[in-house]
Formats: sequence, C-alpha cells, structure tokens
Amino acid sequence: MAVRIITDSTCDIPISEAEALGIDIVPLKVLFGEREYIDGVDLSNEEFYAMLRSAEKLPSTVQVNPDRFEELFRRYIDAGDEIVGVFISAELSGTYQSAVIAKASVSSGEIHLVDSRNVSFGLAVLVYEAVKRRDAGDRAAAIAAHLEELKDRLRLYGAVNTLKYLKMGGRLSASSAIIGGLLSIKPIVAIENGKVIAAGKARGDTAAYQWMIERVKEEEPDPAYEIIFAHSDAAGACAAFEAQLRKVYPLEKGRVMKIGSVVGTHAGPGCVGISYIRRK
Repeated sequence: MAVRIITDSTCDIPISEAEALGIDIVPLKVLFGEREYIDGVDLSNEEFYAMLRSAEKLPSTVQVNPDRFEELFRRYIDAGDEIVGVFISAELSGTYQSAVIAKASVSSGEIHLVDSRNVSFGLAVLVYEAVKRRDAGDRAAAIAAHLEELKDRLRLYGAVNTLKYLKMGGRLSASSAIIGGLLSIKPIVAIENGKVIAAGKARGDTAAYQWMIERVKEEEPDPAYEIIFAHSDAAGACAAFEAQLRKVYPLEKGRVMKIGSVVGTHAGPGCVGISYIRRK
C-alpha cells in the first residue's frame, strides 16, 4: 500500500521535480485564442510569458475533466493505494469539483480531497507538506486532515509590477491603470477566502516589498513549513525582495519558484511574492 499525492498544474511545481517527489500533477489547459496548450507540458513558463507580453487578449484556462481524475483514482485504488488530492481553490477553478465528481464515481477506497483555498506557490506549500508527511509514514486520512488545518494559516502575497494585465482582465479601469502607471503604483494581491483580492498598494518596488515584509513580521511564518518566494519571469526582482526581507527578518529557509499561467495571466510579468504558514 502506498499513499499517492495528486495535485494540479496550478501548483507550479515543475514536472521534473514532481517526478522526483513521487507526486502526480494533472495539467489544466491554457487557451491563447484558438490555440490550446497543456499547462507545464507543451507550454513552459518562459514561452507563456513571451506570448502574454504580445497578447491582445488574456488567455483562459480550462479545468481538469472528471474523467481524467477518475482514470487516475481507479488505477491507484485498484492497486490498493490511498490517495490525497490537493487542488487549486474551488473559487478559482472547477478542478476541485471535478475531483469530487470523480471520487463519487469510484465510490470505494481511501480517497481524501482537499480544496487548498489557494493557488500557485500557496498551493505548493501544502503539496510539499503532504510529501513530507507521506515520507514520514502518515496515512492519507491523517495527511488530508493536517492540510485542512494548515490551509487556514496559509498566506500568499504578491506585488504586481504592471497594471496592464489587471486592466486587460477587466479588474481595473483604463483611467486607473494610466494614473497608476504614471505614479509607479504597485498593487499588492493576496488570497483571501479562496479568491485573489487587492490587499494594498505601494509606490515603487521597494515600498511594495516593504508592504509584504510588514505582513511577514506581523504574521511570523512558522519555520516548520515551506516558505516560498515566487516570481513571474522576474528572477532578479525576486532576489532583491528576498534580500530586503532577510535584512530585517531572520528566515531559516526559503525556496524560489516560478509563477505559472493562472496567477501570471492577471499579475503579468514582473510579479514577486511570498507564501508561508503563519504561526498559530
């Protein structure tokens, strides 16, 4: 009997790393106009941002079909394995609901599904924790229960570099985007109640990073869990943010990830962020 961890491609964990960790990543699809791409498989992060920069209309994503989950669930349950599935927030995609439908179709075996109420590098924090617990010998039910407790303490913040994509997505008026651009306004986004929200704004990169640093100092990341710095095609800016944070707040760890298509579509290139589990 093995515990199988299944997630979706919005976690932004590279396929090569997923294979090394022994997890299954089920990909969403990304649509640029009439062209369809399999997220993370035939559309890399670099290719995605190159296309996004020249796009006249924002791409869209297609949730995972229940049949795809059902096939995977049956294969593992028939082999006598247990399953933990942790997915993008149900407020942002129908992917979690597809997994619920698939579980009902299988109707037997240990299948435990978790709505992360998060996305991208926030979702990744929970996936990495699931791997750690599996490797420590925990069963699927215990892992899922642990993730359910943790997700209420999970935080994700990101400083958006340009207002262009928020405007294209209809989340910002054209006049506000122009004024914000002239003033170098950097919106701060966060995940709250499973949705992406505008959490604040700052003038310039340093001030935007300081806004997030104040949240880190206030909430105190729990060092027992992953702390993830992330960026959308902006490795240098991410390194600058991490350095600014480490000058004033001691962090024992911190990995760097690339933000994929779901968050990247609206944040655009140049976004820098952090996710962590806050202390109780």
